[in-house]
Amino acid sequence: MARRLFYAQDWKADRAWLRGEAAEHLRRVLRAQPGQIYELSDGERVWLARIESFGREQVEFSLLEPAAVIRPPAPVVLLAALFKFDRFEWMLEKAAELGVERITPVASLRSEKGLEAAAARRRARWEKILREAGQQSRRLRPPVLSQAVSLEEALHTQAGTRLWLEEEAGAAPILGELRPGGTVAVLCGPEGGWDDRERAAAKAAGWKAVSLSTGILRAETAAVAAVAVVVSAWALGSAGDCSRGA
Repeated sequence: MARRLFYAQDWKADRAWLRGEAAEHLRRVLRAQPGQIYELSDGERVWLARIESFGREQVEFSLLEPAAVIRPPAPVVLLAALFKFDRFEWMLEKAAELGVERITPVASLRSEKGLEAAAARRRARWEKILREAGQQSRRLRPPVLSQAVSLEEALHTQAGTRLWLEEEAGAAPILGELRPGGTVAVLCGPEGGWDDRERAAAKAAGWKAVSLSTGILRAETAAVAAVAVVVSAWALGSAGDCSRGA
């Protein structure tokens, strides 16, 4: 059974400290005891660490040795149009589990009014969701959460492969557009789909329209499915083969 991983906040020589809710979870939910071994990450390295003592809302560890680091097979940037927050937060959690490197909320023409301003107030909550999902999936670090941007700003994102998720007929199958190497940016639309003006802007900016299926997927399903396809293709080392067979 894989050891649980936590993002420790404080590090000094051969010691590290876990504080706050994570420390309380370790103590009260997992019922951890001194002497038990877990994995700790500082965002750059992972260590095997032994619990030495419990304090007020903190757990002290001694660092034993470096541990293997799980790295995503491909650097993926997810740019997701804002939609209802309960489903958006589910998407954040699953994208973090899949290994997305960065997530940027996007205000599109069909995003509900007020969501962009409300997203700023949700930032702390969303970062917590990403942090907990990253720990659960034993990632070296959680995804970076960018501030919400306009679609015009999102279209300036630089990446080796830039994919525009499209439900309209004529979009190429996503597997046919994957090319090994470099960052993959995936831009996913809102409830109700993209406006024609947005489609024209994306095409002019050089984004490639791709599709996942012949059906219409919910916004959060499409975003997670697209990320899963990209990550799986890279993990199998078969992106080139997939593109030839599409």
